[in-house]
This record gives sequence, C-alpha cells and structure tokens, in this order.
Amino acid sequence: MRVLLALLAAALLSGCVAHRPAGDSLDEIAKDYVQLQLEIGEREPGYVDAYYGPAEWQDAAKAAPRSLTELATAAADLSRRTKALDAGRLERMEQRRRAFLAAQLRAAETRLRMLRGEKLPFADEAEGLFGVRPQLKPLADYDPILARIESLVPGAGPLAERVDAFQDRFVIPKDRLEPVFRAAIAECRRRTVAHIPLPAEERFTLEFVTGKSWSGYNWYKGNATSLIQVNTDLPIRISRAVDLGCHEGYPGHHAYNMLLERELAKERGWIEYTVYPLYSPQSLIAEGSANYGIELAFPGEERLAYETRALYPLAGLPTTDAARYLALLEAMKALAGARFTIAADLLEGRIDKAAAVGLTQKYQLVSRARAEQSIAFTEQYRSYVINYGLGQDMVRAHVEGAGVGPAERWQAMAAILSEPTLPTDLTPH
Repeated sequence: MRVLLALLAAALLSGCVAHRPAGDSLDEIAKDYVQLQLEIGEREPGYVDAYYGPAEWQDAAKAAPRSLTELATAAADLSRRTKALDAGRLERMEQRRRAFLAAQLRAAETRLRMLRGEKLPFADEAEGLFGVRPQLKPLADYDPILARIESLVPGAGPLAERVDAFQDRFVIPKDRLEPVFRAAIAECRRRTVAHIPLPAEERFTLEFVTGKSWSGYNWYKGNATSLIQVNTDLPIRISRAVDLGCHEGYPGHHAYNMLLERELAKERGWIEYTVYPLYSPQSLIAEGSANYGIELAFPGEERLAYETRALYPLAGLPTTDAARYLALLEAMKALAGARFTIAADLLEGRIDKAAAVGLTQKYQLVSRARAEQSIAFTEQYRSYVINYGLGQDMVRAHVEGAGVGPAERWQAMAAILSEPTLPTDLTPH
C-alpha cells in the first residue's frame, strides 16, 4: 500500500511539474524543486546531503525517479518558471528566495549534465555547481610561501617531511580522543550561543569512524539534530579538536542547518530548505562559514590560551611548542589555493594520481598517507574542494567588513547562516 501511495504521489507530481498555470508562485516552484532534488538523489547516491521534509515526497522519489534526461528537462523548466516570476512584485526576502532557487537550479542543471557524461573544465564545473569561478594559480606561485615556512621548521630533509614530523608531536592518544573532542565541541558551542541563540532542543551524536576520504562530517537529521563523525584512519592532532568542533558543530554545519530549519523552513514555510543538495552554491556557504567560524569563535590569541589551558592537559601533551605549532598552521593557510590547481590538473588529465599525490605532499606539506586521503577526496568530490579555502576567504571578507568588533561580526555571521545567502551576496557590488 505504501508503494502504491508513493507511485500515486509521483504520478501526481510529475503530471503538474512541467507546466504550471499563470498563477505560478515561489511556493509551487519550491515544491517541485524539492521533488527534483530528491529524484536526482536517487540517481546519484550522496547527492542529497540532508532531507527532513515530508516523508511521502521521499517515498515518491524512491518509488519512481525520473530518468536523467527527464530530470534535466524538469530542471530547465523549473529554471524558466523561476526566472519568469516578476521580482519587482516580491518583497526583499522573497527576491532573495527567488535568487537562491535560481542559483540552486543552475547547479542542478550542471550536475545533471555531468551525470549524463559531459566533461567540464574544472573552473567551469566549479562555477556551474557552486556559483563561483576559482582563480587557478601556477604551483610555482606558492614557492615563496614554502620558503617562508622553512624558517618555522628548520632542519634537514624535505620540508613536507619536517612539517609532518613536527605536527606528529601533537597527536592525541586514541584513548583520549573522545574527552578532548567533547570538551572542544562544548567550548565551540559556548562561544557560539553567547552570540547566536540556538534551538533549546538542539543536540548531536558524536561518532568515531574509519574508511572515509574526509576527516569529519556532519549528517543533519532535522529537528535540530546532527550526527557528527570523526575519521580516525590517520592520527588526529590536537588542532583538529577545535577545527572540527567549530566546523562540524558550532558555528559550523550543525548550527547552520539548525538556523536554516528554524528561520526559513519552519518560520517562513520555505520547503526548499528541507533538502540540501551537496553540489550547489549552498555548499560554498556551508563550508566557507564553517571554516571561518573557527577564527570567529577563537580570535587572536584566544585559541592558544584555550587549547593550552584545557585541551593539551586532556590529551596529555606538553605545551612547550604550542605557539609555534599554531603559527605553522596559520602560515600553511596561504597554501590552500594550491589544492585547487592540483585538483584541476588531475581531473583534467594533465597529471596522474601519483603526480597529484607527490604535489600534494609538497604544496600542502603533508605525509604520503595524508596526501593520498586528500586526493581520494578530490577524486570523489571533484571541484567541491574550492568550497573550503575560497569559501572561507569570501565569508571572512564579508564578516570582517561588517565591523571590527565581535558583536558586528557575529551579527553578520548569523545573517549568513539564517538567511537565503548565496556566494554573490558575499562579494562587493
């Protein structure tokens, strides 16, 4: 009976998706948008990162997903309908809603082209999916940064090996991972709720996993609930506790999804925010804000003070070189763009996997094992890699442009997390 109902729902939806009457609205487009994304998710596992809308819509998508060709036609039709709405008749937030739907649909059209076998240049793919065209610099442009880092980790042998060996002095013993991570997440939360009110019922589950191409992941379940997973395939260093606590938790993915659910899906009834397609401009906002959230929550010397006071003792690590360690990590941020260039060269066939691993070791200053994990991520998620470094830079510029004080910056961050924000909203006009 459940399958029959799902088939009926699918038939009803497909019958009214292609052509709407003259009274078309954002609400109607949003419903068809959600169904489109759910059906694409049935054609590409992992495409839908989170969904907490009506269960019968997901049942309908599972029971009778349209073909890739039919979905491409439906996406193009939805894009036309969205553009046909007169923006001048919409109030400001509805205009932003329309722009969000249009951008997300462009990404869906791009992804469907890829799923149907079209090969896009790296920059075109990134722009089509995430709404930003990355600047790809020659790897030689990063050589001066490597030269500056040399002074932070002097000694003999390749720089990457020296950096990796130095960082391995800060590995958290496995039996202390959970208390260290729980303490870090709690501190990230405390600093976030001091500026951004969160739902009283919010909660998360923390798990340690293996066999992943990523170091951490937030699986949002709806109703202010997340599953946060930490990958233990490689030794975890002390810096990752705050990094992942902020990035996956507060004010990162957990907070972002909660605020979208509360402010847009529930308060405004914007059903499109119950589905999160991974390959979309929303991901640049999600990853960029999650990465910048680390700096926002722990500005200046506050991170070093907190880690040496609370986390190092929990991990049983000496604090002697803690300041030098953080200085090294800060300097390495300038190498983020090298990852994009390596990814583009690999995905466009100019270098093979072995060369990509070697270049990642050199320009990301990591061990072979960590370089292999990084390249495995690139092979799986492709141009998604731009969302971390480029997204962080864009969010930082926008938030810090709002003012020099923490109140102004947290207010700007809250707006990014709880409004229909696009990458274009972060750039000066």
